[in-house]
Amino acid sequence: MSQSNVVRIASSALSWQPLCRSQDLVANSGVVAWLDGAQIALFHLPHTVDGEQLFAIDNRDPKSGANVIGRGIVGQLKGDLVIASPLYKQHYRLADGSCLEYPEQRLRVWPVRLNGDAVEIGVASQA
Repeated sequence: MSQSNVVRIASSALSWQPLCRSQDLVANSGVVAWLDGAQIALFHLPHTVDGEQLFAIDNRDPKSGANVIGRGIVGQLKGDLVIASPLYKQHYRLADGSCLEYPEQRLRVWPVRLNGDAVEIGVASQA
């Protein structure tokens, strides 16, 4: 699997935490999981030109304040994989959380991977 949602953090600074199981994912759609007070929308895209990809992005829409990103529509704009917010239809890049229409808006992203049956999120290690 390709890791598209790679955040530039030294691997030693990351701790991988199980979030859910691969059976909980829905192909080409979002599911939402809870991690330390944050709702994370997970998107599993099994058939992209870059192969199978998994993304973890904030579920909270910064424009409306509603937790709805996991219900958005996955698509591609200007060569980027995006999620369209279901309320105001702004598009966020799945790879880095940036908004195409409103550059001041951004969604948080997490490194994510499949490790056997576990979907794992990379969180910063506590020093």
